[in-house]
Amino acid sequence: MLDKDDIAGLERRKRAALINCLPGFKPVVLVGTADTKHATNLSIINSCFHVGAAPALLGMIIRPAPAGTERHTLDNILATGQYTINAVSESMTQRAHHTSARFDRGQSEFDACGLSERWLDGHAAPFVTDSPLQIGLTLQEHQPLAINGTHLIIGSVESIQFASEAWRADGTIDLALLGIVTGVGLDGYHLVGDGHRYAYAKPDTCPELI
Repeated sequence: MLDKDDIAGLERRKRAALINCLPGFKPVVLVGTADTKHATNLSIINSCFHVGAAPALLGMIIRPAPAGTERHTLDNILATGQYTINAVSESMTQRAHHTSARFDRGQSEFDACGLSERWLDGHAAPFVTDSPLQIGLTLQEHQPLAINGTHLIIGSVESIQFASEAWRADGTIDLALLGIVTGVGLDGYHLVGDGHRYAYAKPDTCPELI
């Protein structure tokens, strides 16, 4: 067992690796942005989450910039008000992970990491061409969090692009069919199987497989 003092006493990188693993499997996505001069940026994020469906909202947490560095993704979102979230497939994992390197502001991660930009008219941020699930968003709320200097970003979903065969009749998306990976910690990428789906839960019956 590790208590609070044990955790606080760990070497910084070891502590970060441990705590990042605690939530288990998480979404791992590429966030595409551009500045006001159309210079592009791409960063990998493992903190994307559902906020609401009506209106359609997604949130994410952006960590504070270490001393002497910048947060290009955050700066671009605040400057233009738009960004994209792009799922990562198995064939993309190495290139996607490369975007976590601290590139200079003038160097686009698209170019440096071998990923292609895709633009839609009316959206000020690039999508990732290779991604099997591409989401365009507009910034709705930005909350700096006093507890640790992170930033909460909430965006409204403006567009969704994915293969039609992955869209089930009940509205859900078959993410396994799209080959999307999930993440563990800061450096683990895993394929998922078909899993199990259950009917809507009611108090008086055990939900059946669907």
